[in-house]
Amino acid sequence: MSARAIRHFYIGPLCFSAAVVQLPRGARLQVAPRQLLAPVKCSLVHNGGGWAFRTIARWENPMNPRWPSTCSWRESRSKTRFRALVYLCSPLFVAGFLFAQGDENLRKRREDMVQTQIAAPRGSRAESVQDSGVLDSMRKTPRDRFVPGELVPYAYDDRPLPIGYGQTISQPYIVAKMTELLQPKREHQVLEIGSGSGYQAAVLSPLVAQVYTIEIIEPLGTAARQRLAALGYKNVEVRVGDGYFGWPEKAPFDGIIVTAAANHIPPALIEQLKPGGRMVIPVGNPFQTQMLMLITKGSKGPRDLQVRNLMPVAFVPLVGGPRSN
Repeated sequence: MSARAIRHFYIGPLCFSAAVVQLPRGARLQVAPRQLLAPVKCSLVHNGGGWAFRTIARWENPMNPRWPSTCSWRESRSKTRFRALVYLCSPLFVAGFLFAQGDENLRKRREDMVQTQIAAPRGSRAESVQDSGVLDSMRKTPRDRFVPGELVPYAYDDRPLPIGYGQTISQPYIVAKMTELLQPKREHQVLEIGSGSGYQAAVLSPLVAQVYTIEIIEPLGTAARQRLAALGYKNVEVRVGDGYFGWPEKAPFDGIIVTAAANHIPPALIEQLKPGGRMVIPVGNPFQTQMLMLITKGSKGPRDLQVRNLMPVAFVPLVGGPRSN
């Protein structure tokens, strides 16, 4: 038996090899089963000089002739499925790896923020923040989740960032210092005026029993509520309304923190502060020097106040108040 020709037929990505074999009279064709994976066509043809047996001897991928290997069709199908699964899952593995790397990078940036901007501020006369609970909360709170997507690369810089509607998220040091000044305790209920993106409330959340926060700009308040819920801050309640008048239904509060500058201290907030409670508030007019103030309420009534001027600051103005009603 002698082979006259081997011809290759390409269909899509596969290559079919056909062997033309000359058969002498009375000869029998024997083909080893392991050499034929799946014969597609077998026929006898007459070429003028005798009979020839034409069969498709094997099929293969022209880009990799060794695949699939010479094995049973069940083994071949199993290997094909395995390779397909690997190819499909590879992007997921890569994405997971990159996500883990990105998360680790953000964690390192938070740690660097705490060390260089808050616990030991470089090149600044500002007092360091020493409360270990506050520092730990600043380490764990993902500030990058509270800024617009295009500003994520700058989330841990030592500066405020815009969040839309003329509002900002305060610089990390100011958030940490104002939180420390409240002297938060596990059993405290705290009121925040000016939710913004929700970052200050998120920092307070693990330090106190309950945080109530008010935002006058409805889109910001709604977004802050959804963001805090998605991140798992269950002890934060967000309300859209005028923070100048506080939240009388939830009063009194152990602490009140105001994240926008008022030109005077709102009387309603003094009334809703518990005796012995503390309020941190920036006071001053826009485009003028503002002063961060700590107010401690005594036990003799709303006029029994101890007021301390702490440091000059720059905040957006407090929106709302009597003129807005």
